[in-house]
Amino acid sequence: MATYTGDKVSTSSGSAEGGKHMPGYTLDEKRRAALAEVDSAKFSWFHFKVCLVAGVGFFTDAYDIFAINIASTMLGYVYQHGSGALSVNQDLGVKVATPIGNLIGQLLFGWLADVVGRKRMYGVELMIIIVATFGQAVAGEAHAVNIIGVIIVWRGLMGIGIGGDYPLSSVISSEFASTHIRGRLMTAVFANQGWGQFTAALVAFIIVSAYKGSILRDDPTTFPHIDQMWRILIGLGCIPGVIALYFRLTIPETPRFTMDIERNVQQASQDVDNFLTTGTYYVDPDAAIERVQAPKASKRDFLAYFSKWQNLKVLIGTSYSWFALDIAFYGLGLNNSIILNAIGFGSPDKSLTGGLKAYTNLRNICVGNMVLSVAGLIPGYWVAFLFIDSWGRKPIQLMGFTMLTILFCCMGFGYDKLIATTGAQKAFVFLYCLTNFFQNFGPNTTTFIVPGEVFPTRYRSTGHGISAASGKLGAVIAQVGFARLKNIHGTNAFIGHILEIFAFFMLTGIFSTLLIPETKQKTLEELSNENQEGFIQGPAVPRESSRV
Repeated sequence: MATYTGDKVSTSSGSAEGGKHMPGYTLDEKRRAALAEVDSAKFSWFHFKVCLVAGVGFFTDAYDIFAINIASTMLGYVYQHGSGALSVNQDLGVKVATPIGNLIGQLLFGWLADVVGRKRMYGVELMIIIVATFGQAVAGEAHAVNIIGVIIVWRGLMGIGIGGDYPLSSVISSEFASTHIRGRLMTAVFANQGWGQFTAALVAFIIVSAYKGSILRDDPTTFPHIDQMWRILIGLGCIPGVIALYFRLTIPETPRFTMDIERNVQQASQDVDNFLTTGTYYVDPDAAIERVQAPKASKRDFLAYFSKWQNLKVLIGTSYSWFALDIAFYGLGLNNSIILNAIGFGSPDKSLTGGLKAYTNLRNICVGNMVLSVAGLIPGYWVAFLFIDSWGRKPIQLMGFTMLTILFCCMGFGYDKLIATTGAQKAFVFLYCLTNFFQNFGPNTTTFIVPGEVFPTRYRSTGHGISAASGKLGAVIAQVGFARLKNIHGTNAFIGHILEIFAFFMLTGIFSTLLIPETKQKTLEELSNENQEGFIQGPAVPRESSRV
């Protein structure tokens, strides 16, 4: 019998001679030995490369998503007669288009990555992001086409590409990572989201400062130079994507996909030896391919796997936790500028007019977004990085949802008093930064990691895509709800109650977290809830023979 210890495969009550009469035994042993080699490997240059290539994608994603925070205000100055604000429907359209695209992309690319391969899809989604981002930057207007509508279409397409990046980057980084560093590797990839969000605000600040003189001289009803500014801000999002594209297209296929989905154990074993020693891989086109008998993805197999409660509850847990989290994360993240203005933090003096008012408003929004990123978002990611493999995913997620419930209750029920005076407004901003911190040192990080670990290889990307799409459904609901509710009883008068609603969803996230398992220091195969001994039953039966 073969025994998988996590470090090696040993044999008992049998011998190598006996194995010769059991072809399935030797293939099964080879598979588990290759997996053990991946799971116990030391951190190497190849792991760093995977982290860097995947991380650049998330940097680009966050830049492109959250730059609209500032760009929407710029669009308001240019296309709403200098008002500095788009109409409610226009603002909602440009902000909700990307999450809707995300939802589609996560489901589509999550499924495709399990069907045709991680490698074949990796880079395709980045090309979509690059083209759609460039399309926004050069968008124009005609008699029959409104420029806001054109931007909404491009942002929807960009969202599809960004959505595809979630399951692909998560699964690729998890399947290449060693067991003892998997959480930190995946967190390091995801943490680039914080740097992308900060960079969007920093680039906007530089652009606004560079154009200060031009803004002051502009016609205050059209602001032609602000029209250039938002295009530069959005267009620069292409650059990191273009840099990363080559590396994404040349990254090797994960050995787990090659073994368990392509069912080519020999090639996967060779790939493991290559990328762990040289960081490269080679596929011999003339090599004989020996397929094996192993569980194969199909509609019947999918239903059989997820019809078991121990598997279904995990999918429900990962999906609802992400849904609940994104209600608040995107409800706030895409409306930082609105909330900063609502509490009077950084708003321009009412005595200012024309170009000076526009410049001051844009500058303050940029500074406010940078402060929120540095004070909460970025530290949260890296504190999670420190504890993710020691404390564990589940405790961090439970703690995060608990703290967010408390913080949103404080901000929501005490909203009127917290915005009443300048000192109280500073207290509100402090609480707001704490929510950003505990979102990232909490469920925003863990909801990305856990779905990339808990499903079997043949459904890992699909499961992650379903979970992530559930999150983006929450983002869409939050964005629509925020836009429709915030001005009830007056401009921004309902924000306090919106924060109370967010508190309720954070509370429900505590209960959904109880459905997921702890994944730290466990192999992906252990987490799949499938027996790994005898997973491969022997060489695949030739199709000609199967017809007899």
